[in-house]
Amino acid sequence: MRDRVALRGLRARGHHGVFDFERREGQDFVVDAVLHLDTAPAAASDDVADTVHYGLLADRLVAVVTGEPVNLIETLAERLARECLSEPLVERAEVTVHKPSAPIGHEFADVAVTVVRDRAAGARGRLRREPGDLGDVRDPGGPADPGGSGARGERT
Repeated sequence: MRDRVALRGLRARGHHGVFDFERREGQDFVVDAVLHLDTAPAAASDDVADTVHYGLLADRLVAVVTGEPVNLIETLAERLARECLSEPLVERAEVTVHKPSAPIGHEFADVAVTVVRDRAAGARGRLRREPGDLGDVRDPGGPADPGGSGARGERT
């Protein structure tokens, strides 16, 4: 797919990180999303319904960043990529999460993680489910797993 829609520099405050102070105080995260899709139908019709409404997608991506905290920006990037692929026209999503205030004791320009996810690969299991998605006792970390450390809503 040669066509792309890019949303770069989307900034939102989240409470992600492995340290307690990151969870408590929060920090800004910056998201770049590049969506691969066929834009020819939208160009021909001049109708937003034939493409990705990047304003609405931005709202959903901000909701992910400001939502449930995770330890790693790798996990956050995965969640954001899933949100991008929930758009029916998107065949591939490249998502970069920047953590400009990462707790590093040295001067640095940027810390970022980029994930690339394809809809076709997701159908083969490349997009992994999260613990608890099955809602079953056999699902580690699921709601019926009383000792599961990955239960939804629990901060570890």
